[in-house]
Amino acid sequence: MIDLYYWPTPNGWKISMMLEETGLPYKLIPINIGRGEQFKPEFLAISPNNRMPAIVDHDPAGGGAPISVFESGAILLYLAEKTGQFLPSDLRGRYEVTQWLMWQMGGLGPMSGQAGHFNLYAPEKIPYAIERYTKEVRRLYGVMDKRLADRPFLAGEYSIADMASYPWAMAHERFGVSADEYPNFKRWLEAVRARPAVVRGLAVGEELRNPTQPMDDEAKKWLFGKKPE
Repeated sequence: MIDLYYWPTPNGWKISMMLEETGLPYKLIPINIGRGEQFKPEFLAISPNNRMPAIVDHDPAGGGAPISVFESGAILLYLAEKTGQFLPSDLRGRYEVTQWLMWQMGGLGPMSGQAGHFNLYAPEKIPYAIERYTKEVRRLYGVMDKRLADRPFLAGEYSIADMASYPWAMAHERFGVSADEYPNFKRWLEAVRARPAVVRGLAVGEELRNPTQPMDDEAKKWLFGKKPE
């Protein structure tokens, strides 16, 4: 059994999608990031960067004590190695996937997060910031579009690189970007979304949040300004 410390956000969806794809049994442990639960000592013992998702594997390979893993990219690698799925075993294939996973972790995710913050949540609309991050997200979509011109998925076969990228890429409309501008990117979005495990993964914990409810002041405090005491 794997404990999944989770909230339904792009980084959380990466892991729920992977768990659904692999069929590993897991227990959902919600971490309400809008109420500061990511700063509780018991969670910090698992995820010292006070960010979800995190997992605890009670049945690690080789036995022994449970293993905890934080950071979504590291979790995807761990689960791929545990199951032997969605990460090739040969050197070239493995690093084809790994480099696109790192591309998402260092680029698509953080830049999309900044674009979303300055477009949607910042108390002051700062044109420079909005333009800077939206342009960078568009550039990254262009990178994906070019990459996908001659292959169905980022590393050829469907992999953890696609699982990492999809939850962020599917939010393109929030930045005023139409997928029609990037035909290969659009085809990829449709192909990933058509997978039943992806649909199930995105539905995990959907009752925990209400996307029509505006973010309240307490959530903004914890997400954008709160420091652990």
